Amino acid sequence: MSDFIGNFKANFNKLVEYFQKELNALRIGRATPALVENVSVLAYGAPTPLIHLASIAASDAKTITIQPWDKNLIKDIEKALQQTDLGSSPIVKEGLVIINIPPLTEELRKEIVKKVRQKAEEAKVAIRGAREKVKEQIIAMEASKQMSEDDKFKRLEELDVLVKDYNEQVREIADKKEDEIMKV
Repeated sequence: MSDFIGNFKANFNKLVEYFQKELNALRIGRATPALVENVSVLAYGAPTPLIHLASIAASDAKTITIQPWDKNLIKDIEKALQQTDLGSSPIVKEGLVIINIPPLTEELRKEIVKKVRQKAEEAKVAIRGAREKVKEQIIAMEASKQMSEDDKFKRLEELDVLVKDYNEQVREIADKKEDEIMKV
């Protein structure tokens, strides 16, 4: 792979990492801090991710505990969590916010799998968009005589191989997540 195409790998990696982060926020039946850490809380007049306002822990497989660093934010955190689709209302108790995660039904599992597939498709669209930007640069470089026509075709071929690899990564991540969700 040429250095030219290699320079764009970081952009594609960021797209796959974002996709992975999106999937981590999906509920899979087990309590995990990733379910709530990016919930936006209106704190000090600005929306702030929950992870910046509190320590978040999964005390067991069905319970998430959130301990705000500023006790004055408990009501704001509770309000933000009530607007999420976790399937459970937060409970405020002794300076903690507790969320009990109910078990997933078969119907809910299928809905979550649909979300996984939708997010996978969104990730693939983002990868295609990034590919188009690189492709435009390659064509512009050939038009301005910064590279030969042979080099253009070679780089476009390398780009297609790279995009195929990243699409395969997205598919593998999505398949793994689907298996994890459907496992009872």
